[in-house]
Amino acid sequence: MKNLMLVFSIALFFTACEKSKSTTEKDVTKTDSTTWKPVDSATATKAWMEYATPGEMHKTLALYDGNWTGATTSWMENGAQPVTSQSECTNKMIFGGRYQHSTFKGNFMGMPFEGMSIMGYDNTKKKFVSTWIDNMGTGIMHAEGDWNPSKKSIELKGTMTDPARPGQDCDFREVYTFTDANNHTMEMYGPDSKTGKEYKTMEIKFTKKK
Repeated sequence: MKNLMLVFSIALFFTACEKSKSTTEKDVTKTDSTTWKPVDSATATKAWMEYATPGEMHKTLALYDGNWTGATTSWMENGAQPVTSQSECTNKMIFGGRYQHSTFKGNFMGMPFEGMSIMGYDNTKKKFVSTWIDNMGTGIMHAEGDWNPSKKSIELKGTMTDPARPGQDCDFREVYTFTDANNHTMEMYGPDSKTGKEYKTMEIKFTKKK
């Protein structure tokens, strides 16, 4: 039944695309004629089925569902004294095992902290994708990255708003290392405010609650 609904949804999507294409065909011809590649419906349906089906990378994420405690160490600038705090994290796969929804609670610089992320694996891009929001900002962080099987880690790279430099984004990098079933680490890197050079801004060591 789920597969039938999925096929129906895909068919509906392509019908909508065809209607849109017919009404804007002149515009598409003008702007995208050199890049648009026609695809027959059978090929498109097969591609969408593969895109929508959870795979091994989604199963890897699911291994880390559950409740976790986090020992956080952060540095406000390169070479600064570390600041430590405790946090809690809950991970849960959603939408039939396609994405992992994570919620975080703790404190940062003496203030209550809450955050939420969505992480998934894009079957077409062959990359992990993630978003992050929290109560210490008003933007949304986006990142993409690859699985390193030898290190059992995901390295994500993305951009985020730089409030100190309006109109400019800054690069950041996250590395998730999965030590074993009960332990994993998240390291975050960003630019030093004085030099612009990358340094480790945060490290969280997660331990699964029993």
